[in-house]
Amino acid sequence: MLDYSLLSALAAVIRTGSFERAAQQLNVTPSAISQRIKLLEERIGTVLVIRGQPCLATEAGQRLCRHVEQVALLENALRRSLPGVQPEIRPVTLRIAVNADSLATWLVAAMARTEGILFDLVLDDQDHSVDWLRRGEVVAAVTSHGKPIQGCNAYPLGALRYVATASPDYMARWFPRGMDEGAISRAPCLVFNQKDQLQALWLREALGLDVRPPVHWLPSSQAFVDAALAGLGWGMNPEVLVVDHLRAGRLVALKPGHVLEVPLVWQQSRIVAPLLKDVTQAVLDAARTFLAPFEPV
Repeated sequence: MLDYSLLSALAAVIRTGSFERAAQQLNVTPSAISQRIKLLEERIGTVLVIRGQPCLATEAGQRLCRHVEQVALLENALRRSLPGVQPEIRPVTLRIAVNADSLATWLVAAMARTEGILFDLVLDDQDHSVDWLRRGEVVAAVTSHGKPIQGCNAYPLGALRYVATASPDYMARWFPRGMDEGAISRAPCLVFNQKDQLQALWLREALGLDVRPPVHWLPSSQAFVDAALAGLGWGMNPEVLVVDHLRAGRLVALKPGHVLEVPLVWQQSRIVAPLLKDVTQAVLDAARTFLAPFEPV
């Protein structure tokens, strides 16, 4: 049987990064936190915390930390469903998987509409974020995966619109005679990470090409815009982030009028659905404001 006073100490250390801040959070002394972690490690039989600045969790420590947070969510959801029982006053933490471009464009607006919730966001490509939900490592995910996975509800959000953009100087340098296959094969391209397939998808859909241009790896939504403005390369930018630059002529569309739409879906665990009710509504409201409507296939 796990001792949840010990697990709470572990979660506090991992989330705050230090024994001192964990002690402040739980209103005990750092010595008490240290003793609880030591006792828990003895009972589990393995190291759970890598001491340092900040303190980090081992794989086993991270699993226990997720477990105690999920238990807190379940207890809070149970309290809400029982008449006459007051919900926990202390805010609960929701761990959510989301793609970087949603975080950079519309999700923060949804987060701001909720109260009593702390967010722990995991960044991953929209085609892979649902894997975190399958493994039970998050309670919800913004994903391109439309079919509900086991134990989850799925809500279509809309489509995030992308435009292939570059600076006018870049276009003049690399495509003086147009975007033929040879020019595209030589012109540097911006790619978020190894999971990012948007540029390749656009090349196939917009130009009918299956080529591999030189790549700048830039794992940041804002860096994508900045790099395009600086003439470093061309890339797929969310329309909402570059619309003003396009109007001002600081950026141009590689193929005007051609927009790539990426459908997004909110998937959440049914187990904590009562607790996520307000968050889900905030997500749906924000999505309706920022995303283009789309019909699920």
